[in-house]
Amino acid sequence: MPKVLAMVGYSASEIGIIFAAAPLVRFLVPFAFIKGLKINIHTFNMSLLIMCISAIAFYFSLDNFYKLLFSNIGLGIGLSLVLPYVELISLKYLGQERYGKIRLFGSVGFILVALVLVKFLSSPEIALNYLLVLTFTTSITAFVIARKADAILDRSEDAQNDINILADWKLWAGLTLMQVSFGSFYNFFTIYETDHGISLDMTIYLWTFGVVVEIFMLFFQGALLRRNLLLILQFTTFVTAIRWYLLFLFPENLGVLFFTQTIHAFSFALFHSAAISYLYHLYKHKSLAQQFFSGITYGLGAFMGALIAGYVYELYPKYLFLSATFIALMSFYSLYLWGQKLKTKDVV
Repeated sequence: MPKVLAMVGYSASEIGIIFAAAPLVRFLVPFAFIKGLKINIHTFNMSLLIMCISAIAFYFSLDNFYKLLFSNIGLGIGLSLVLPYVELISLKYLGQERYGKIRLFGSVGFILVALVLVKFLSSPEIALNYLLVLTFTTSITAFVIARKADAILDRSEDAQNDINILADWKLWAGLTLMQVSFGSFYNFFTIYETDHGISLDMTIYLWTFGVVVEIFMLFFQGALLRRNLLLILQFTTFVTAIRWYLLFLFPENLGVLFFTQTIHAFSFALFHSAAISYLYHLYKHKSLAQQFFSGITYGLGAFMGALIAGYVYELYPKYLFLSATFIALMSFYSLYLWGQKLKTKDVV
C-alpha cells in the first residue's frame, strides 16, 4: 500500500502519517480491556465486521487524505482486536514450540499475495480489489472457525492483573523500540530500493525471500524457544541493528540485500515468537499481556516508526536506515538493562 499511495501522489510524510494511524489505534485499544472489555468470541466477530467495512471504505477514500486516514484507522481497530485473540488461542492450544508451525501460514499468505500482486499492480484499484477480496475471505473463514475457539481459553488465568508497565519499563521499551526500528523497513523499503535503482519486481523478490527464511525459522524454531527467551530477544535486536546498518551502507548491492533479508528470520520470526512466549510465562494475566504486546509494540512502536521514517525519508533520505540502526541498538540496550535488573533481583 505505501507504493500504491506513492503512485497516487502522496508525499512520504503523508504516507507515514496514514500508516502511523492504525498502529496508534492498536496502542489505545488495550486500555479498553482494563476498563472491562473482554477478549471473547463476540468481540472477535465485531472486529471482523469492522475490518470488512474499512476495506470497503478504502474504495471511496483513495483521493482524499483524511478519508483514507480514517479508513486505515478502522482497519487498525479491527486488527487490534483480531490478532491478540488469535495469538492467545494459538499459544494456549498449541504451546510455544508448535506455535511457529501455525504462524508460518501467515507468511505463506504474504508470499502468495506479493508474487501475484507484483505481476498485476498496474493501478491502485487492483490493490484495493485484492484488499477487499482477501479481507472478506479472511473474515468469513475466521467467523466459521472461531465459533468453538472461545472454549479453549481459561478465564481463571485472567483473574489477577499483575502487569505493571511502568515498573517493567525497560522490558517494554526494548520490545517497543524494536518495532520503531522496523518503521523504515515496513513503510519505505520498497520506495527506498526502487529509488536506488532496484526494480519493483526485484524488490518484491527481496520481500518474498525474507518471508521464505522467516517461514524456515518459524518451522524449526521450537528447540530454540526451550532456551533462554530473554537472551534470544537481546540477540535478535542486536542482529537487527546490523541488518539496518548494512541497508544503509549498501542499498544497491543485491548480494548484501539478500543477505540482510536472511536476518529477517531472526529479527521478525524468532523475535516475535520469543517475545509472546516470554510475556506468556512472565505474567499471570495472559490475555492482557498479549493485548499490550500487540498494542504497545506493534501499535505505539509501529506508529512512532512510521511517523519517524516518513519525515526522515522526506528530509534526509540517505540516512533512513542509519536512524533505524540507532533505534535497534537502543532496543538491545534496554533489554540488556532489563536482564541486569532481573539478575540484581535474583541476588537480593
